[in-house]
Amino acid sequence: MATALILLAAGQGSRMNSELPKVLHQIGNAPLFAHALHAGGALDPTRTVIVVGHGADAVASQALSLDEDIIIAHQDEQLGTAHAVLQAKEALADFEGDAYVLYGDTPFISAETLEKMQTARTQHDVVVLGFEAAHPGRYGRLVMDGDTLLHIVEFKDATEEERSITLCNSGVLCADAKVLFDLLSEVGNDNAAGEYYLPDVIKIARSKGLSATTVSCNEAETLGVNTRTELAFAESLFQRAKRTEMLENGVTLVAPETVFFSLDTYIGRDAIIDPNVVFGPNVTIESGARIKSFSHLEGCHVSTGADAGPFARLRPGAELGNDAHVGNFVEIKNAQIGEGTKVGHLAYIGDADIGDGANIGAGTITCNYDGVFKHRTTVGRDAFIGSNTMLVAPVNVGIEAMTGSGSVITKDVPNGALAIARAKQDNKPMLAVKLFQKLRALKAKKTEEG
Repeated sequence: MATALILLAAGQGSRMNSELPKVLHQIGNAPLFAHALHAGGALDPTRTVIVVGHGADAVASQALSLDEDIIIAHQDEQLGTAHAVLQAKEALADFEGDAYVLYGDTPFISAETLEKMQTARTQHDVVVLGFEAAHPGRYGRLVMDGDTLLHIVEFKDATEEERSITLCNSGVLCADAKVLFDLLSEVGNDNAAGEYYLPDVIKIARSKGLSATTVSCNEAETLGVNTRTELAFAESLFQRAKRTEMLENGVTLVAPETVFFSLDTYIGRDAIIDPNVVFGPNVTIESGARIKSFSHLEGCHVSTGADAGPFARLRPGAELGNDAHVGNFVEIKNAQIGEGTKVGHLAYIGDADIGDGANIGAGTITCNYDGVFKHRTTVGRDAFIGSNTMLVAPVNVGIEAMTGSGSVITKDVPNGALAIARAKQDNKPMLAVKLFQKLRALKAKKTEEG
């Protein structure tokens, strides 16, 4: 059966004390709402609707940058969760299948839990996600009779017997889309806040003879993020889970607690990650690669057998071929580093194509920016770039070519040629001794005068 996701992301999040909409605050270098979308991907949704409100343009922009097919719906007035879901009705008017309601500030719902809800939907008209709360507090309670959900009661309206129930409402639910919107159309706002509440659909469904049930998950999956403190706690939970996932997938983390991942970090089995490594967004590390301590990676790809660091920086567009070596204090940006190529230390390689088996000496810089435009450097296979070479782009160094140390290369170097481009050295006999004598005498005179 086809599925659709309805993600509620309209809240302001005033307790974050921020100009940034709550759902755009990040965990694992991804906005909060992206985590819910990531989990929802397990359902293979054919349509995704994000309901925006506060900071609508910013939220919509980030959502569309993740998936240009996402549909944006607007909740101009914040009139409750049922009202928010109703804003997706037009986008799903012709949709036939199940709709899942998720929350942009609840990042830890797992794919496995959503799949359990999907299974339960084959037997029931409406499925609600619940959790056993250690401290139920003011959560809404799920009143069950066997596997049948009778109704959801808010804490303020609950009897003492109902308040003793520890099975609580997460707010996540699923139902046939048309059924869901029919139920929502009957939700009223006869309450103190004058809002339309999503849990009311259960009572309405039961009155129509529809069946409802609950799927339970670990309470940690339902964690909502409403404050900076909760955001920091959620980040720690995410990193802990990601480290465990990596270890279980066969990745060696020498000191797991010092490695930080992004939501989309991919690392192949038998890769080794040394202590104090940070993975920004969009990083892929292939099997058997090694990332050494104090390296920072973002938007890059490291192939099998390659290594980087310590103290390496791989920026967006960096591609390391099989068995390539990038050493300490090397920065790579928008550059292809060939198979078996070595960039050992103290170098900047940007906007470049470096051929297989090349050797890039210490202090080499590709001078890629003229103040307005970026230009590309090409270095052929098995070339040798001498230490402290400046490659002024656009420039090509040929196959098996060489540059002399300290050269400033402004013209193409043919295959197999040696390019030397530096000022002629001129030695002045004993001039250093005379100069030092003069300087020391001047210093002594100033000391006496002072």
